[in-house]
Amino acid sequence: MADDEIDYNIVFPDSGTSERHWQGTKEPVVILLGWAGCRDKLLSKYSSIYNEQGCVTIRYTAPLKTVFISESFGYKELSSTALKLLEILYDYEVENSPIFFHIFSNGGFMLYRYIVELLHNDKQFNSLCVIGAVVDSAPGSGNVRGALRALTATLGPKISPVLRYVLLALFAVTVFLLRVVLYPLTKYVHKNHYDAVQERPPAWPHFYLYSKADQVIRHRDIEVFVETLKQKGVPVDSFDFVSSPHVGHFRDFPEQYALKCRNFLVACMKDSEGTEMKKRQRVQNQ
Repeated sequence: MADDEIDYNIVFPDSGTSERHWQGTKEPVVILLGWAGCRDKLLSKYSSIYNEQGCVTIRYTAPLKTVFISESFGYKELSSTALKLLEILYDYEVENSPIFFHIFSNGGFMLYRYIVELLHNDKQFNSLCVIGAVVDSAPGSGNVRGALRALTATLGPKISPVLRYVLLALFAVTVFLLRVVLYPLTKYVHKNHYDAVQERPPAWPHFYLYSKADQVIRHRDIEVFVETLKQKGVPVDSFDFVSSPHVGHFRDFPEQYALKCRNFLVACMKDSEGTEMKKRQRVQNQ
């Protein structure tokens, strides 16, 4: 479905599938945030993992210029996009359902960063219940070479070679200056997604899926990020697919990938129900 301001797709499960999997509890709403240049046809393959499990799914991919240009120059354009995405929950009256995220690459994680900040700081979203997040091939930090590979893949073969090299050169210089050389200064104006979430992570459980064969995001960036979250008490787990390329884990290992995502979602739902039960017991005993 298309909104007047952002393009997204929402899918509701049939009642039979939802009841079979969730047995009277509210089915989760899974928000999938695609990688830069991701086509909705590809993202829908991931959402089917959750649709088949009786979940509501919302798919959205941020525009290329927002990911590669606005963020590189410190414009917080994705912040307003994050707000509109959360408002969709109220538009479809699913704001009382458990919320679950599935995030892809830095393109999805940049948007996730602003969603997390809204959930931290904006009182209108205090009632939302986020139960967990799967993060695929992210986050990466200060990797100019990886960013160039991502932009090259995103531009595709149709663009002229001259224009391709000009765009890549301009992008490389900009990112290197603002995000590497000058970052010790510019971070006080605009932290990158990696540092922002690492410094103030959300409390819900995370599952990081990555690969040492990834040529876009350094596996070490993800491993350091995961260890930092563990040290801060965030429930976090990770899995290394070893041989699959960037955002290619589902393509190379479809059954294993889908099973891991579903099992993590079910575990998050159980943890959430247990936490809610403890809250009710505390209230009753007061």
